[in-house]
Amino acid sequence: MKQRAIGGQTVSAIGLGGMPMSIEGRPDTRRSIATIHAALDAGVTLIDTADAYHRDAGEVGHNEELIARALQEYGQGAEGVLVATKGGHLRPGDGSWTVNGSPAHLKQAAKESAKRLGVEAIGLYQFHRPDPRVPYADSVGAIRDLLDEGVIVMAGISNASVDQIDEANEILGGRLASVQNQFSPRFRSSLPELERCDALGIAFLPWSPLGGIANAPELSAQQAVFQEVADEVGVSVYRVTLAWELALAPVVVPIPGASRPESIRDSATATDVELTAEQMSRLSAA
Repeated sequence: MKQRAIGGQTVSAIGLGGMPMSIEGRPDTRRSIATIHAALDAGVTLIDTADAYHRDAGEVGHNEELIARALQEYGQGAEGVLVATKGGHLRPGDGSWTVNGSPAHLKQAAKESAKRLGVEAIGLYQFHRPDPRVPYADSVGAIRDLLDEGVIVMAGISNASVDQIDEANEILGGRLASVQNQFSPRFRSSLPELERCDALGIAFLPWSPLGGIANAPELSAQQAVFQEVADEVGVSVYRVTLAWELALAPVVVPIPGASRPESIRDSATATDVELTAEQMSRLSAA
């Protein structure tokens, strides 16, 4: 599989989003572990998670623990896998989402995530979502402190604007490694952030790159040109979508969610899809 860089680490150009394995409708544990192992078998070396990826109120960090177990069971072949997790977004257990960007919460959350992942230092830790009650500089300042203290190896932000990217990078002393924003054929409002990351050499990790759990199956109907190009190339519309995103900039590392081994196997092969300039033009104009 082709590779890309996040900070100082080389990872696979396609990552695995762990959220579908831990929220509503999640599969049984063995299928989830099989999905993670299938990703590793396919050459995936980036797995995305968050402490908020859980279903019930009493199981904070469910996805982190699941990933840690899967990597441990996989054995030596899991060495070199970058696990990226996030803090600052919460799920009370009723299906809603809340935020807490206070420095005290973020620092404690990161340490608890490290314990669940079974690591001394988290490879990549990202501030999950801005908290309107807390100055952005204070939240990112906590991430900087975690970086300086060695609790985390690399720092990132998520759901950020262009101005917040610049502010975070300045607070982190030029050490901002990644930005994780929603981006897909049906959700392109983060294109300015993608372009800013490309200009700065910061990894851009599109979340829900196929349109989200509920919308991915309808991708071909919602974006007919993507299905047309998929038919031309002879691959799934999902592979074409990820290939299009990869071709937008060398900093893009899509992290499609998966809960079945066959899904991540298909997504992983998107790096082999070569799109012509004419096809890229049609897809970008869709």
